[in-house]
Amino acid sequence: MAIPEILKGRLSVPVVASPLFIISNPDLVIAQCKAGIVGSFPSLNARPLAMLDEWLEKITSELAAYDKANPDKPSAPFAVNQIVHRSNDRLDEDIALCEKYKVPIIITSLGAREDVNDRIHSYGGIVLHDIIDNHFAKKAVAKGADGLIAVAAGAGGHAGSLSPFALVQEIREWFDGPLLLSGSIANGNAVLAALAMGADLAYIGSAFIATKEANADLGYKQALVDYAAADIVYTNLFTGVHGNYLGPSIEAAGLDPADLPKSDPSKMNFGSGGNTKTKAWKDIWGCGQGIGALKAVVSTEELVSRLVDEYETSRLRLTAA
Repeated sequence: MAIPEILKGRLSVPVVASPLFIISNPDLVIAQCKAGIVGSFPSLNARPLAMLDEWLEKITSELAAYDKANPDKPSAPFAVNQIVHRSNDRLDEDIALCEKYKVPIIITSLGAREDVNDRIHSYGGIVLHDIIDNHFAKKAVAKGADGLIAVAAGAGGHAGSLSPFALVQEIREWFDGPLLLSGSIANGNAVLAALAMGADLAYIGSAFIATKEANADLGYKQALVDYAAADIVYTNLFTGVHGNYLGPSIEAAGLDPADLPKSDPSKMNFGSGGNTKTKAWKDIWGCGQGIGALKAVVSTEELVSRLVDEYETSRLRLTAA
């Protein structure tokens, strides 16, 4: 397994929590790291820019205090997601703050940038880049990414359409570095399955929306408990990039989930509703197909504890077989 050195001995279960637009905040990230998984958030969640400085100071200082008080069980490192697409006019300033706080892990999305990777490497950080196919995986590694996040079919938000079996198989034919798998992972059994397929870590997002620390509407959290995979719609209407969204939230916006027009991918807009008057993520709720595993809104600590128990039970069962 190609676990990054920075994570060895720091995880209670091999999981990285994905950055959730609007939803991930310092309280969620800190709770995730204390529970023993990598917590993360998109830098653009902190608005205005000065708030990002405040968030990074809060996360680093609280985790440092926790580690000092718990030397035998330190927290997991945290990660910041950077949208490196040219449309992100805040990228340079956000990277500068990550350099200031020496953020251990940067997750890059929507384009691989060698200059960004070099800046992160200069202070000892590592870069994980999310991709939806083997072509983009090769481009990311060629530009200096340390690891890959394979976003397969069924993942929440901006998701790929390939089977996780096919995607991991193709990447592992040439890449032996850190590989994370995303797509419908919401219990410990699925975490173990991701490793069995060849991934090093599972990448989980939607399950953490339905936690007490998440910055999400209570109706959104409960909807993830109430609905299942058949209620998920895959469309590019709302941002110009294909993603998975909860069908009932689309209906609530006055649209027909079964008859949605296509959006122009050249006009990506990550906050608006594209040709609609709704806002992606705020009005149209993103989530993955694994939500059937969610039975209640719980604390992050409770969710991670469940993942650990399920993972260990599955691992022992297979070992005994």
